[in-house]
Amino acid sequence: MTVRIDPEENEIRALKGVTDWHGKRVLEIGCGDGRLTRRLVRLGAVIHASDTDAGLIAKARKNLPKQFAKKSPTGASMAGFGLPSQ
Repeated sequence: MTVRIDPEENEIRALKGVTDWHGKRVLEIGCGDGRLTRRLVRLGAVIHASDTDAGLIAKARKNLPKQFAKKSPTGASMAGFGLPSQ
């Protein structure tokens, strides 16, 4: 059975209502599998996401579109996500 989280996109609407995320730098501590990270990146934010669980970081990187994922030089438990280089 597939589980759909937020099929009505309430999180996206709430995030859009907070600010214009394009180009905003975000530090996300405890990113888990990257669900919120993916939403913020799609809204244009530049994110440095971290989690103490390397397995969740790997899952977050896997689920993020390739053009947004890059490895952080600070260590295996850190993940840098942002807009592609232009």
